[in-house]
Amino acid sequence: MDNYDVIVAGAGLAGCLAAASAAKNGMKVLLLDRNKESEVGKKTNWGWVCGEAVASEHLDFVKSKFNINFKYPEIELKVDGIFALSPDLQHRYRFDGEGYVLDRPSFQHRLLECALASGAEYQQEFEVESPIIENNFVVGLSGKDKAKAHKDLRAKVVIDALGVATALRRKLPENPYVDREVDVSDLEATGRYLYEFDLDHEDLNFFDPKSALIHLDQNIAPGGYGWVFPKEKNMVNIGIGVQMESLNIRNKKLNKKDTLHTLMDEYVKRNPVLKNLRLYNKNNNGKGYWSVAVRRQMESIVFNGYMGAGDSVAMPNPLSAGGIGSAMIAGILAGEHAASAISSKDVSLKGLWKYNVDYNRAYGKKTAGLEVLRVYLQSLNNDTINYGMKTFLTTKEAVDLSYGRVPELSAAAKVKMVLKGASNIGAFNDLLYAVKKMKELNALYTKYPETPEGFAVWRETVESSMKEAKERFKPNPV
Repeated sequence: MDNYDVIVAGAGLAGCLAAASAAKNGMKVLLLDRNKESEVGKKTNWGWVCGEAVASEHLDFVKSKFNINFKYPEIELKVDGIFALSPDLQHRYRFDGEGYVLDRPSFQHRLLECALASGAEYQQEFEVESPIIENNFVVGLSGKDKAKAHKDLRAKVVIDALGVATALRRKLPENPYVDREVDVSDLEATGRYLYEFDLDHEDLNFFDPKSALIHLDQNIAPGGYGWVFPKEKNMVNIGIGVQMESLNIRNKKLNKKDTLHTLMDEYVKRNPVLKNLRLYNKNNNGKGYWSVAVRRQMESIVFNGYMGAGDSVAMPNPLSAGGIGSAMIAGILAGEHAASAISSKDVSLKGLWKYNVDYNRAYGKKTAGLEVLRVYLQSLNNDTINYGMKTFLTTKEAVDLSYGRVPELSAAAKVKMVLKGASNIGAFNDLLYAVKKMKELNALYTKYPETPEGFAVWRETVESSMKEAKERFKPNPV
């Protein structure tokens, strides 16, 4: 039986950087991936299903740790920001700053090179099946190698970077720290196509060569949104994410039988500026479907001998479903903290706890508030979204909310709603409630427990607060 300091399961964004980080800090590291090396980090048989957009600050974080200079082909295009458009296309908010659109397969190979250069051992085509549990500790994992031979691999710490469908988190011992399952209401089904195209005419509401576009439209993407992200030359990453409960409600009310696939194709056809579309199917990556968790990250992302990073512990942004930045931050921190705990000879929950604290400070503290904003938006139909984007918020307030910063909503907007006696006063009052709830949760996450001892009471308070919001905001797409 092979023994390591750290085994990293999954060579995606989080996994490669976790392996690189742990190896850089002197650990004997094994990085496992179920794909062959030429397809490292591929999510499904369809490919690297991903929007491919990342904020510049997240790439800067990686550069600061490994002195990597990303360039073409792993980075395809610099963008000025992300704009969210109302269903009627009359209003838009810029809610994310400067960033980049990646070529995900090339970017993934660059991160694998970083892990190997740092000293990690890499094994391709290994299928992880379950953790090895002894005395309530994760002490390794079981799976099958390239030849389908059963293997048990042991390590002081196992880092789970297998993604949303991970077999490791789901097979942990029952415990009050790491959730073993993600509730179906907190999942979005996503579809993404890569196309070459001819530009029929310019219309920045449908394609912007310098910015990423988000379409909020409960008819097109119930409970989610559509996106049009420019890539190099005449290429585009176009996709939608839908919440299945919202889709089922929409279908029933409208007597339709739409699926993610039919909505995806309809969204593409409705774009008037993208003509003569040709699927860009390099690496069999042109068309793909996958699920994304859009909740706050697991309240704890560590257990005895276990750490989670990226989609495996629900780290994508609950509002945008973007998971690249959070996965890279988590991977680096997980590797560092695994090395520190091993060096201190304490890989228990308590010994690994500081990873919880540091990830919360670096990224996670805003996600519970963003989850509340998501469930609020899922309770609005298109007419209310149009009216709200016009009336409820200033641009600055909307930007602050999208970043997880909670503004004091402008007095002028509140007075305007009252004086008009608007039919949407209920939705505005719900927004005030959502903002209050976001403040409440943000305050809770600034007091994330420094040790496991205070966790149970803290978690109960968080779950109670979130339950109240979800009971108030039920999906209502039409």
